[in-house]
Amino acid sequence: MVDWRECIMQDIIELKNVTQFYYNAKTKQNDLIIQDLNFKIDDKPGQGQFVVILGRSGCGKSTVLKYIAGLQKPSFGEILIYGKLKTKDIKISMIFQKYSSYPWLTVIENIEFGLKLANIPKEERRKQAMKMVEVVGLSGHEFKFPAELSGGQQQRVAIARSLLCNSSILLMDEPFGALDVYTRLKMQDFLADIWKKALKDMTIIFVTHDIPEAVYLGDEIWIMGANPGRIIDKIHIDIPIDRAKEMKRTKQFTDYVYYIEDKLNC
Repeated sequence: MVDWRECIMQDIIELKNVTQFYYNAKTKQNDLIIQDLNFKIDDKPGQGQFVVILGRSGCGKSTVLKYIAGLQKPSFGEILIYGKLKTKDIKISMIFQKYSSYPWLTVIENIEFGLKLANIPKEERRKQAMKMVEVVGLSGHEFKFPAELSGGQQQRVAIARSLLCNSSILLMDEPFGALDVYTRLKMQDFLADIWKKALKDMTIIFVTHDIPEAVYLGDEIWIMGANPGRIIDKIHIDIPIDRAKEMKRTKQFTDYVYYIEDKLNC
């Protein structure tokens, strides 16, 4: 396991000259998905950051997250985490749109599962997991099974488990996409709240198609173009981290939304 503290002066994540293609059996040619993608996320000790990736379907947003998580390798290029080439020893958690809890385990057992794999003693992992239950607002539900929870509660379990597995980087691939509108809005407030209170040293990379969601949660928004996938704009969201739903009605908020809409439609 990598000791992040030894690498604190390095960029957190860097993609260098990344290209991705897939062989198309019908055309007998390679379909180019991503070409010469370069980006890096700088370290901000004691501050953390929330980077949102937006773009049309098929531009490669989710593929970028899979590179960072180690779930996929590019056709060409390098993925560096804290200045080191990504290997299986560098564990990075990723939350998907589909609920990922183990149905035969209780909430607390799901949350502490990563610690169990890391051979953390039972008493210590239960103590850490119970603290995380409180952070994500699941107190009173810790001994329920996933089938007894709502969709939003199941995503809270996934977030809690991921936070315990890795305290530096969290990847989220449209985690609220399967939720109804009301629950999605509540989960946006929940994530904004725990980010403000508990995640100041963490880097979150969040993929979404929802522009208002991106502006509400992110402090940086990266827009990807397609055919092939590439970063076409980076936007700093100059809104205080202490966010509430009332800000969605401000001119500053709507100006960001309209600007991004124009960029995506260009």
